[in-house]
This record gives sequence, C-alpha cells and structure tokens, in this order.
Amino acid sequence: MNMEKVITQIKQAIGEARASKSNLKGENRLTTPVIRDISKQYYQDIKHLEKSQVLDICEILLASRDGAERIIAFDWAYRYKKHYTEDDFQRFELWLAKYVDDWGSCDDFCSHAFGHLIYRYPAHITQVKAWTQSPNRWFRRAAAVIMIYSARKETHLDAAFEIADSLLMDQDDLVQKGYGWMLKEISKRQPAPVFDYVMAHRATMPRTALRYAIEKLAPELRKQAMQKS
Repeated sequence: MNMEKVITQIKQAIGEARASKSNLKGENRLTTPVIRDISKQYYQDIKHLEKSQVLDICEILLASRDGAERIIAFDWAYRYKKHYTEDDFQRFELWLAKYVDDWGSCDDFCSHAFGHLIYRYPAHITQVKAWTQSPNRWFRRAAAVIMIYSARKETHLDAAFEIADSLLMDQDDLVQKGYGWMLKEISKRQPAPVFDYVMAHRATMPRTALRYAIEKLAPELRKQAMQKS
C-alpha cells in the first residue's frame, strides 16, 4: 500500500468516527481510545515499510495539525522504536519544534517515542539539557518529560536530577508540573533520592512541582516535605 493511500484511509476513518457522537468528547474531538483503535488497525498496513517511509507518513500526518492524526503519528513512530538510530534525534527535535503546541502532545511524544530514543542514545542528553534554557515552554517541559521513559527503567537518573536543578525556579506552571512528574516517576522505584532532593530544595521549590514530586511517597514523607522549612 502506498503512502497516499494510507493517509487517505486514515483521514477517512477519522471522519467516519467523528460522524458518531458516541465517539466524541467536547467539540468534535474523538476520544483517545477510538483514535488508538484506528491507529492499531491501520498500522498493520505500514509495519512492513522501511523506517524512513513510516516516519515520512508520520510527518505528513503531523503537518495536518489535526489532533487525531497527531496521536496516530506519534503512536506509529513509537511502534517503530526498535529501528531508531542516533540520527533520528534531529528529526524528532524538529517535530518537537514544529508540531508540539500543548501539554498533551508534548507528553505523548516525549514520554514514548522521543523518550525511548533518549533512553537508547543517552549521548543526546547534553542537547536535552540545553532545552531547559529555551524560551519555548514546550521545550522546557520536554526536557523533563523526555526523561520519564528512562526513569521508569531506573537509568540516567543523575541527568534527570540535573534537569530538575535547571528547571527548579521556572515560573511556568506547566514546566513545574513536567519536572514534578519526572521526579514522581523516579520516586515510584527510588523514593529516597527524590525525598532527599525535595527536602534540600523545598524552601525554593514551587509548591506545584513539590506536590507532583511527592505524590507517590509514603504519607509520613509527604507530611515532612510539605512542612515549611
């Protein structure tokens, strides 16, 4: 099946799904499970293709600026994760710049496809750290969220804490929630270093980030962390 036919069928399937009100939430927005079902179904038609062809299709879907097509594009990119090479960092970074414009797309892309790439090729963490100084809020949030994939595998934790340091006083609440979420994911497997980090920084750490970070800690540890220093 050629690229044009795949894209046409995806758009048609999304349109047909939107025709049923039971599939919708809000204003003409498909529910995520419905989109995931469409993604899974049509992935069978492209999974035999070369990685470059699959990522080209993903990029065409992303360029449409349609929310459902974006979810499918990021899902297909993640499904092809075994084929990533280091060079894919440049393409993914461009996608982050061009196609991520809300927290949902940032988290979907960075905690799955892009996060897996960083887990596999940690040499790029140096570039990720530079995002913490970006004027783009989604790059700053992405710097933390992209480390969640590694955090769940208990790897690259030193880098994750260094990124938290760089974002510690960020005034954007969505960035605060991003690095707070990253710390929370670390705490699920290694609560002690997260508790120590929070206790060392609780005097200056924004309360939004702090609450996210300690959410999965034991109740007595949460109580200590929330006390004013």
